Amino acid sequence: MFKNKFWLSLILAVPVVLFSHMFATIVGYTPPDFPGAMWISPVLGTIIFFYGGAPFLKGGVTELKSRQPGMMLLIAMAISVAFIASWITTLGIGDFNLDFWWELALLVVIMLLGHWMEMRALGSAAGALDALAALLPDEADKVTDAGIETVPVSSLATGDVVLVRSGARVPADGEIVDGTAEFDEAMITGESRTVQRTVGETVVAGTVATDNAVRVKVTAVGSDTTLAGIQRLVAEAQASSSKAQALADRAAALLFYFALGAGIITFIAWFLLGSPDDAVIRTVTVLVIACPHALGLAIPLVIAISTERAAKSGVLIKNRMALERMRTVDVVLFDKTGTLTEGQHAVTATVTSGEMTEGELLALASAAESDSEHPVARAIVQAAEHNQESTAFGYRGSGFSSMTGRGVRATVNGSEITVGGPNMLKELGLETPSDMMVTIQEWVGRGASVLHVVRDGAVIGAVRLEDRVRDESRAAVKALQDRGVKVAMITGDARQVADAVGTELGIDEIFADVLPQDKDSKVAELQNRGLKVAMVGDGVNDAPALARAEVGIAIGAGTDVAMESAGVVLAGNDPRSVLAMIDLSRASYRKMIQNLVWATGYNLIAVPLAAGVLAFAGFVLSPAAGAVLMSVSTIVVALNAQLLRRIDLKPERIST
Repeated sequence: MFKNKFWLSLILAVPVVLFSHMFATIVGYTPPDFPGAMWISPVLGTIIFFYGGAPFLKGGVTELKSRQPGMMLLIAMAISVAFIASWITTLGIGDFNLDFWWELALLVVIMLLGHWMEMRALGSAAGALDALAALLPDEADKVTDAGIETVPVSSLATGDVVLVRSGARVPADGEIVDGTAEFDEAMITGESRTVQRTVGETVVAGTVATDNAVRVKVTAVGSDTTLAGIQRLVAEAQASSSKAQALADRAAALLFYFALGAGIITFIAWFLLGSPDDAVIRTVTVLVIACPHALGLAIPLVIAISTERAAKSGVLIKNRMALERMRTVDVVLFDKTGTLTEGQHAVTATVTSGEMTEGELLALASAAESDSEHPVARAIVQAAEHNQESTAFGYRGSGFSSMTGRGVRATVNGSEITVGGPNMLKELGLETPSDMMVTIQEWVGRGASVLHVVRDGAVIGAVRLEDRVRDESRAAVKALQDRGVKVAMITGDARQVADAVGTELGIDEIFADVLPQDKDSKVAELQNRGLKVAMVGDGVNDAPALARAEVGIAIGAGTDVAMESAGVVLAGNDPRSVLAMIDLSRASYRKMIQNLVWATGYNLIAVPLAAGVLAFAGFVLSPAAGAVLMSVSTIVVALNAQLLRRIDLKPERIST
């Protein structure tokens, strides 16, 4: 709306300014003269007033009714006074020279531009809720007496049984009644590893069965599902975080009372001095120039340039208030998986028994796992590919078979190789060799996944798999702490896993074993301590916490709903980008304050001069001169905002 009104009003404003006698006098030219020329500015100015000024007039009435004056009422007062005074001059009523049509047109155009830029920076709660709804499939395979029937998800009822095929999403919360499968619950829990679910265990709508088909008895539909609960949390949290008032609005409220008071005093003073005409001219001038163009652009222009600079550095600012709040953040709360860590399994260590080398161990394990699509198998294969000794062996596996929930088996180089966890060792009746025991116990103690490699019935080694910590995370944590910002981490992983990552990174506070629905409450807990929180996450379960925090920052590789719920989105996975947001916020805030000081300072000087406080000394600020000073103020604000383009937001620089 603001965009459309801006462009049409801008087109109409050109002839209004061109045919304005006051503007022509200021610039020093003679406006075109032909029959009817005198009516161009009044007619087009009136259209601009009612069409382009409509949002401000309506907003002014709303602010007046609520007794909360702000920017809208200040703008509405200025354009209304200019409109009435200009028509009085045009119709020749009295002996006033208050031809403010050009000023009215420019004021409306610039304010529309400012509000258009402002609206572009705002986030939308609807996007997050739509993204949550998109996680559910539109149709489900319902099991009936006649077989499998495809039905809309909306038609499912509690007690129905649905078939969830391999690779398909669960359509509703339920309980498995037949089959076993590994479920990817990252969309709900944010954690990378798949979880095995079997008969009697519950599954959540939106999760994916990765390897097998299962039958699920529906236990909750519609608003009773876990996903619907998260939707409600997101909506509530976003509503609670949208109550902050912009700096410009606060300044506008003060200026409104200042301008109104100055106008009343001006009229009374000049009237009592016996100059009714001067009382009207001086009062109108005060009320018109009391709403400077600069105030309308002071913050929107800074936000627009900041948004552009941030985007070039891989930071998408979706909510203007996030930019203002980031400078006040006391603690950055990182979700562990996929944010501080890579979000996928990686081989982080190996241990061998006897004469077995690390390279050969990885070669044998990789060959056995090569036909598996499991994330753990891919991690082992990738580790072997990056080990020169392993690739030199050139082993190939054959006769691959999967032992669900235990491991895999294959023939490699004439030997039977089995790779699996503790359940596999129990099934084979094997124990960990004594020369590996201490290392294995240490791995288990830190919560790592341990897979043993068995050759022809003998344990020859083991590999440690963990969610690898990003190299950039270390620099990000240290740089944040150097800036006086506390760093916290939240995860659904076990305490020992969280402590291992936290110790490695030097995290100040760790929240472990946090259930998906409790992440939001942990943000509230920090806030209740008086801390201002920036939350960084990437999963659906992070969405309510992202919306609840003063600043929600989503990793760009995360889910759509996490990005929609956040006020800031990082295009990449580099946590150092959070530093860019802090530095940009602080720099932007300085520019906002500088611009507001200039814009309001102009008023504090120009309004008294326009009121005639120096009339006794022979100096009175004319309406034309006041309008020119207003334009100069706008230029200064615009140039000052442009200085933001010099800030360097490269992660490698700001983290050193």
